[in-house]
Amino acid sequence: MTEQRPEPWPDRSAENVVAPEPEPVPELEAEPEPELAPELEPVPDAEPEEVDSPPAAQHAAGDIEIPDDVDVLEGEAGPTRRLVAVVVSKFNGEITTKLLESALAELDEVGVPRSQLTIVPVPGAFELPITAMALAKTRRYLCVIALGCVIRGETPHFDYVASEAASGLQLAGLETGIPVSFGVLTCETKEQAEARVGKGADAVRTALEMADLFSQLRNNAAAAG
Repeated sequence: MTEQRPEPWPDRSAENVVAPEPEPVPELEAEPEPELAPELEPVPDAEPEEVDSPPAAQHAAGDIEIPDDVDVLEGEAGPTRRLVAVVVSKFNGEITTKLLESALAELDEVGVPRSQLTIVPVPGAFELPITAMALAKTRRYLCVIALGCVIRGETPHFDYVASEAASGLQLAGLETGIPVSFGVLTCETKEQAEARVGKGADAVRTALEMADLFSQLRNNAAAAG
């Protein structure tokens, strides 16, 4: 009896194996384009604000309104036949020289000739009052114009000199009745003083205006008597 062997199982692995379908690749979404900032309309340059120009320089700031139905006595800075004294400090001479130039230019403008001027240099602002007093007491001068410059330093020296110069010049006018104008700069720095050298002209107008006022007072008193 012949042994029957089972027939070998046909190898169909190649036939039955199906290659797996490739997984679909997800479509990539395109990155959104960045939003551009909206273009801003150009802002026009701001026009500079109009600044009112400062008023013309005056002897006194502003004006006062006086009723028409009252008598008014007011001095006027003008030419004179009498002598005018100018006492000027030599300390801080670079500044006081310019103060003197400003004063002389104003005297020329007003019409006071140089022949009627007496200029008296003194060491410093502290010596202005006693010199102004001496000049006023002679009664030769219509008025006295005091010019000086005191600049603050590191010590209290400034306070003493500035204070004594101011009070002493006022006292000279009070005791003699002769107008003494205060043309002394009292500043923190040299730059401040240089910017104010035109005060020499202001001191001239003050002295002449007050001298004219005093003259009117004397004339009115004489007429009334």
